[in-house]
Amino acid sequence: MRALLLTLLVLAAGPALAQGAGADAFNDNCAACHGLDTASSPVAPTLKGVAGRKIAGLTDFDYSSALKAKGGTWTDANLDAFIKDPQGFAPGTGMPSGEPDGPKRQAIIDYLKSVK
Repeated sequence: MRALLLTLLVLAAGPALAQGAGADAFNDNCAACHGLDTASSPVAPTLKGVAGRKIAGLTDFDYSSALKAKGGTWTDANLDAFIKDPQGFAPGTGMPSGEPDGPKRQAIIDYLKSVK
């Protein structure tokens, strides 16, 4: 009976734990430049609602020519490629560095998808 209760607690907490790990990874890697407010800053675009949004699609941020030329939308695959290697995804982008660790990138992507 205890094992069943423990299993149920872990399953119920899974999304919250994932969001916690994603929020931590976001804060460690992204929050110095990117906010989650409705408005972009002069340094970087807001990432609120980024999942599924057109690449370089906000009107309140002056994106690099590299991102403007990229086209498409921020799918999971595009977010993963950009967060892994911004310069490889869009050479000349203003984002200086990425996150090489796959599980951390996925946690960030999952977290961003939850921020709408």
